[in-house]
Amino acid sequence: MDREMQNSSLYISRGPEGSESGGIISKNLDDDGRPKRTGTWITASAHIITAVIGSGVLSLAWAIAQLGWVVGPLVLVVFSFITFFTSTLLADSYRSPDPITGNRNYTYMDAVRANLGGRKVQLCGLAQYVNLIGITVGYTITASISMVAVRRSNCFHKHGHAVKCQTSNNPYMIIFACIQIMLSQIPNFHKLSWLSILAAVMSFAYASIGLGLSLAKVIGGAHARTSLTGVTVGVDVSAQQKVWRTFQALGDIAFAYAYSTVLIEIQDTLKSSPPENKAMKRASFVGILTTTTFYILCGCLGYAAFGNDAPGNFLTGFGFYEPFVLIDIANVCIAIHLIGAYQVFCQPIFSFVESRCHRRWPDSKFITSEHAINIPFYGVYYLNLFRLVWRTLYVIVTAVLAMILPFFNDFLALLGAISFWPLTVYFPVEMYMARTKMPKFSFRWTSLKMLSWACLAVSLVSAAGSVEGLIQALKTYKPFKAQQ
Repeated sequence: MDREMQNSSLYISRGPEGSESGGIISKNLDDDGRPKRTGTWITASAHIITAVIGSGVLSLAWAIAQLGWVVGPLVLVVFSFITFFTSTLLADSYRSPDPITGNRNYTYMDAVRANLGGRKVQLCGLAQYVNLIGITVGYTITASISMVAVRRSNCFHKHGHAVKCQTSNNPYMIIFACIQIMLSQIPNFHKLSWLSILAAVMSFAYASIGLGLSLAKVIGGAHARTSLTGVTVGVDVSAQQKVWRTFQALGDIAFAYAYSTVLIEIQDTLKSSPPENKAMKRASFVGILTTTTFYILCGCLGYAAFGNDAPGNFLTGFGFYEPFVLIDIANVCIAIHLIGAYQVFCQPIFSFVESRCHRRWPDSKFITSEHAINIPFYGVYYLNLFRLVWRTLYVIVTAVLAMILPFFNDFLALLGAISFWPLTVYFPVEMYMARTKMPKFSFRWTSLKMLSWACLAVSLVSAAGSVEGLIQALKTYKPFKAQQ
């Protein structure tokens, strides 16, 4: 269908010079025959911030507590540099063979196919889409936890902290799914900028509240026990626990920066002037600099406030149920942010399935037909029945999985561990070396290989830590149990 659109647009654009129809259509189409892209480095930065600053920022105090004052902040900075460097390599892969004038690659798989080919395309697709599906399920769980936290904080405020205030996550997962069913009808990434900007604002809001509460706790005279090396063996944890928690903390920090799964899709929203790769590199710099600043502040101030006893979520940790109004606002902001982040990560899945179905059944009216609906205060919306049915089913399935597996975040950490190295480091590096025809065993080739192997080691140890956490979660697994 896209190819037919491209051919027809090229045919029309060859009309007589000054022709009204040819002029109007050529102005509204890009060089590939698709509707003109209007994204800028600002909207791309919003997409990146929405994808990167997830609810994981709330667990950074715990991660810093495992690593200590020296290694913790250092790891944050190192991974920010690694992510920015590999994102610049990936940005140059959007067009092939030339990064400025070459043909567009609409997805990560397309970029791998154009630069590497072979079985690596299937491996890339497997890593990318399994990770994206896992993230959407994990976000369903995390958003419901934030919604539940609002109800629990009000319950604690009214009845005191001694009350259990049991609340099931399931009704809130259903509410989240209903919202996503409506938002999933946004046709594509190009129409998602407003939602990403809103989500980015929400992420700043709840991170700022967390910073303020941590700072207030420190200024208020709280003397939490901290150390240069983090939790102390024999006092806080056993030697075995120290090792596993260190692995998990490294994984949490590494995966907190990963947005490579949607980088090419974000770049495909950018207008072609200035060149997409230059705008994307600027957006990556702004996005990663912003997120790193918040990560360091939240992680370090959270550790200073709670010390070696830092909870997994420092907004709902002990002592932060008051002032309950701020806690409510912060958790509402988290939920709104995750509503937008869910869409950022599921749009590539929607695009992949729908493009495959369009190519497989090009004559099916159920799949290809668009029905114009005039919506008040919006304008004309083009409804596609296949898009409505399949996206609704996808959201329902992710919600059901979240209800059945409330500890799915452990699975998500494992999926992230497996996908971090190939998607964030390996494929960008390999595509760069293939595109530049880099000589083997040259200094640059050796340096990039060493970087790739080091990140592979981090993925492996993080996966080991995630498996250990999953085993522990399974020991106490009780499906559909209300939160204590």
